[in-house]
Amino acid sequence: MEKNSKDIMSPKPLRRRGLGWLSFLNNKYLLTGAFFLVWMFFFNEKDLVSEIKRKEKFKELQKSEYHLGEMIKETRRELGQLKTNAQTIEKYARENYLMKKDNEDLFIISATDANK
Repeated sequence: MEKNSKDIMSPKPLRRRGLGWLSFLNNKYLLTGAFFLVWMFFFNEKDLVSEIKRKEKFKELQKSEYHLGEMIKETRRELGQLKTNAQTIEKYARENYLMKKDNEDLFIISATDANK
């Protein structure tokens, strides 16, 4: 039994039976990278779940900002009308404060009563 010099020079990796899939645990860079990813995605203050919630809240606030901006424009338009037009002042007082003239009777019909 003569051994070839080729067999001696090229060592074959030793494998443990059934534990071949655990060989990545020997790689310290892979372990460090995996630990870093787990930390960043789940345990950091800026983790994945928190970022998704922040983006949803940001979108909600942007919608609210747009809606409030539209309300401000409408209110400014009404204020301009109230400052310049006497009929608008009377209409506003009658609709919002239920004011009436001395010789008038005021009847209020609500939408729920009209449907009956």
